[in-house]
Amino acid sequence: MFEAATLAVYLTAAVALILTPGPDTAYVLARGAGEGRRAGVLSALGVSTGILVHTAAAAFGLAALFSAVPEARTVVVTLGAVYLAYLGVQSLRDADGDTRETTAGKPFLQGLTVNVLNPQVALFFLAFLPGFAPEANPAAGMLVLGALYAVITASYLGCVGALSGQFGGDSPWLQRISGVVLLGIAGWLVL
Repeated sequence: MFEAATLAVYLTAAVALILTPGPDTAYVLARGAGEGRRAGVLSALGVSTGILVHTAAAAFGLAALFSAVPEARTVVVTLGAVYLAYLGVQSLRDADGDTRETTAGKPFLQGLTVNVLNPQVALFFLAFLPGFAPEANPAAGMLVLGALYAVITASYLGCVGALSGQFGGDSPWLQRISGVVLLGIAGWLVL
């Protein structure tokens, strides 16, 4: 399906992009430092699963909506920023002792939601994947490339989440820093 040279260039570009710090890395770091290793790793897996959603959207042309209708992008950016702000406020409240019982799947679902509500990721995959997809079957090629990207991301962010979790978990100060970082990412999305 893929030429070896094309796949090598794609994997090199993908690894370079994944290792570049961005909102997903900051989110996983914040969750791991604020809530511990388990939350960091589950958040990383949620973010990586969100990549699969964006890949499917790009492969089937749904992400083109953001290019065609700027208002749709604005709505999704606003929803994403509001959700991140909500998580940041919750993190700050938890640091002040107003804790709520959490479930094991919550960091995963929140990581998934954060990634899916980031239209920059959708636009990125819409622009990035087609250039490497085979002409014979571009949709299937994009799905394979996106899955590779998700696996590499899960590996990297899983390590980030686990390592940041070594330094946090029950510390109110790290919980507060986590909340501030999440609020900062929300502000960055809006700007």
